[in-house]
Amino acid sequence: MKILTNKEIIQKYQEYLENDKMYSSHTVKAYINDLQTLIHFLVEEDLGDLGYMTHRIAKFYVASLHSHYDPKSIRRKISSVRSLFDYLIEEEILKDNPFENVDLPKIKKTLPKFIYEEEMLKFLNKIDVKTNLGLRNKVIFELLYGSGLRVSELTGIQLSDIDFINQEIIIHGKGSKDRLVPLHDLAIQTIKDYLKTSRIELALKHKEKTNLLLLNYKGTALTPRGVRVILNKELEKQASAMNLTPHSFRHSFATHLLNRGVDLRVVQELLGHVSLSTTQIYTKISREKLQDEYLKAHPRAFKKG
Repeated sequence: MKILTNKEIIQKYQEYLENDKMYSSHTVKAYINDLQTLIHFLVEEDLGDLGYMTHRIAKFYVASLHSHYDPKSIRRKISSVRSLFDYLIEEEILKDNPFENVDLPKIKKTLPKFIYEEEMLKFLNKIDVKTNLGLRNKVIFELLYGSGLRVSELTGIQLSDIDFINQEIIIHGKGSKDRLVPLHDLAIQTIKDYLKTSRIELALKHKEKTNLLLLNYKGTALTPRGVRVILNKELEKQASAMNLTPHSFRHSFATHLLNRGVDLRVVQELLGHVSLSTTQIYTKISREKLQDEYLKAHPRAFKKG
């Protein structure tokens, strides 16, 4: 059995992820980056190529990751390399998966960070829409919060994905799964205002045209990293002490809907979660909010001073 070089293995696996699994370019890049971490380790420690991996080397590699990564990142990296070796076994390139029984660090379960409704509305209302970039920023955050989008889904929206008549948008989610997400009136109007003015001005800054909804200041595609930079600048501009990431808007979207009595399965569909258990983490936040409101409101719950 011929042992392939690292370059040949990575090339074959990337083609498999792109053509057979039909993963997005973002997902494929993440997988390949995780595999490159392993290859770098093997080179640094002079332990040979991927085709000569053993269970002992796999354990050594996992132990080395603890010096540079948190438990969640370690688990993701090992999941990526496990998938690679499962593929190599399926293709009859290798016989065993050296990572099959390695011990992984436990992840401390934490609740998603969210913003209270009043804080969210205050943040959205303070965005200055008098400039082209300001109006674009309003679209960004109205969609992240108003539709509960992942940042990669947001930056992937095409102009043709928006249905203004039915007030909904096609979202191209994880694993090439599409879903329809409703748009509220304010989001629709904000998008229309952006398309009539700001997007036209931004598009003129670059000679190559694109059908993507959101453009950066150069007139090219806005990236997920760009959204994070925009959020940090907006928080600084508003002199806000909130510690937010773009994903916080998605968490807040789910939490606020559940707090207002929306059915869990409806929220699951809106978020694009395959498993209901993934959505159920938000019910813990809602229960805590419910208990807090109860203790503040019920006559028998008041503490005597």
